[in-house]
Amino acid sequence: MKKTSLTALSILFMSHAAVAAEDVQDMSDPLAVYTQAGIGFTDRGINLKFGATYKTGVETEMGMNIFEIKGIAGEAVGWDNTNVRNDSIDSIRYRNFEVDLTNGRGTQFDLNYNTSTNPNPLAAEVGTLSYSIIQALPALGPVNFFPLAGLGVAFGNNLIDDNDGYTIPGSLGVVGMYSKITITDKIWLNYNPMYMRTLSGADWYVDGFFAGDNSVLTHEFTSSYQIQPRFNIRYFANWDENTDFTDGQHRIEFNYQF
Repeated sequence: MKKTSLTALSILFMSHAAVAAEDVQDMSDPLAVYTQAGIGFTDRGINLKFGATYKTGVETEMGMNIFEIKGIAGEAVGWDNTNVRNDSIDSIRYRNFEVDLTNGRGTQFDLNYNTSTNPNPLAAEVGTLSYSIIQALPALGPVNFFPLAGLGVAFGNNLIDDNDGYTIPGSLGVVGMYSKITITDKIWLNYNPMYMRTLSGADWYVDGFFAGDNSVLTHEFTSSYQIQPRFNIRYFANWDENTDFTDGQHRIEFNYQF
C-alpha cells in the first residue's frame, strides 16, 4: 500500500493520482500522513512515538493514528534541574488524524493525559480531549500556515477530593495554528502557538483550570534537518505565557518514515 502525501502544494496543485504515486512523504509538512516511529531525548526523560496510516474508506481521504509516551526514566536520563523529573511516565498522547486531499482540510481528535509531573495544581492526573479542524492555506513564498479551531473537554482523577474518581468538570476551546518556514530543502522551522480557554463547567474549573487561570497561550518552536528522505532530526522547545523559554521543555527527536 502506498502512502499519501499532503504538502500544501500537493493539496492545491496536484491531482489525487499524482499524490498517491508518492512513496516518501514530505516530513516537514504538518499535515503529511505516513507511518512513522520516533524517539526523543528530553530534559524530563525519553519520549517514544509511533504513527500508522489507515484507509478511511473514502478514496480522497487518508487517516493516521499517532501514540506517544513521554517522560520515561526522567530521573536517570533527564537534565531538568527542578523536581519535575522522575522515573515514571509523565504523560501519554493519542491523536487520530484524517485529511481530505481535495481541499487540504484535516480533522484531529487529540487526547492528552498527564500521569505524574503535571503543571496543573488541581490533581496529578489531568487530561483533555478535543476535536479540531485544520486548514492548509496557500503558501506565501517559503511560509505555510495551517490554522485550526476546536472544542473539547477536560477530565481528571480525584479533582475535588480523594474519593472523587474520574470526572469531567467542564468544556474548553482551542484556536491556533501550525506554521512552517522552509529554509532549504533539508532545513525548516516550525512555530505553533495555541490558545486554550475554559468555556463552561464548575466554577472552580472555569476560573482556574489552566494553572490557576481560565486560559493559557502555549508556544512550540521546532528546528529540523532532513538527514535523508526517510529520516530527520528535530529540536523542540515548548513553553507558555506563564513559563520562560529557558524553563520550558526541550528535546531532541529522531524520526523515521516507513
